[in-house]
Amino acid sequence: MNYEILSAFILATAALAIAPGPDNIYVLTQSISNGIKYGLSTTAGLITGCIVHTTFLAFGVSVLIKENDQIFFVVKLFGAFYLFYLAYKVYRNRAHITLDNTEIPKKSLSQLFRQGFIMNVLNPKVTIFFLAFFPGFLFSEDLNTVIQFYVLGLLFMIVTFIIFSSIAILSGAIAEQIKKHSGIELFLRWLQIVVFSGIGIFLLFSDN
Repeated sequence: MNYEILSAFILATAALAIAPGPDNIYVLTQSISNGIKYGLSTTAGLITGCIVHTTFLAFGVSVLIKENDQIFFVVKLFGAFYLFYLAYKVYRNRAHITLDNTEIPKKSLSQLFRQGFIMNVLNPKVTIFFLAFFPGFLFSEDLNTVIQFYVLGLLFMIVTFIIFSSIAILSGAIAEQIKKHSGIELFLRWLQIVVFSGIGIFLLFSDN
């Protein structure tokens, strides 16, 4: 078992969770509008949805690995260039992070959990991202590939839940800092570019 690969996966996941995106911004706005527990409920729904994507990935890609190493190489190549594409999109998108919460309707905790879950499960971009992100971090030559994908999925969910929950709890301070200091927004945007590009390069040169 390669613990260095697992450590790299955890760090990359943390950087991705911190960088501004639709999911953590949605958690942030719910917390600002309705309170911390509503942000946490949204977070729980979003993270639970990752189980579905992990399952699709684990069984689908594992079959590819068993059947043909060349096909799996193409999957990794696709993943690397998809991540480069995401980095390019972030670079080209100069829109500001919107934290306006005046039009966000208040929902119950169960409604927010369900909405977060559905948002995640029905988003094909999440499946594509998992397909691009996970294969380059397989960490063992002996452990069953399905188990490895579930381990990565569990680590992804734990790290993301911790960071999204922190965002929910600290939402007021985070929102005000982002609103007042444009430099933070710029830093987070470039962080996302570096992370996407770095993972893409890692995939290109990984030997799994």
